[in-house]
Amino acid sequence: MDQKPKTRILVVEDNPMNLEMLAEWLEIGGYQVDSAEDLASARAKFQAVCPALVLLDIRLGAEDGADFARWVRAQPEPQSSQVPVIAVTAHALRDEQDRILEAGCNSVVCKPVDLRALKEEIERWLAVGKTG
Repeated sequence: MDQKPKTRILVVEDNPMNLEMLAEWLEIGGYQVDSAEDLASARAKFQAVCPALVLLDIRLGAEDGADFARWVRAQPEPQSSQVPVIAVTAHALRDEQDRILEAGCNSVVCKPVDLRALKEEIERWLAVGKTG
């Protein structure tokens, strides 16, 4: 029996506990998870695996995750530049969320993460990718 390949999600998160929780939750949900803890490894992993979706922490130590979203949107290939990016962040203020969206993220899910809301966002953006 052929199994269809699992949908790949890249999780960019510098907090080991948050990364482990998200990765385990996604794997239980049937996704293949790749991870990165900083922008350099996120770019390398993105280019190596071209995920179907990215979950992106915005504060990565001294780095700004919004820079990664801008980088994704600047990719020359449409299959790369149009990958949905969901910010998963503690930045709940409207101005900060606007900045994150302007950088190229498709949506923002605030920490602490409501897994039901995150699941809805993942499914929504994966469906958009299949139809668009």
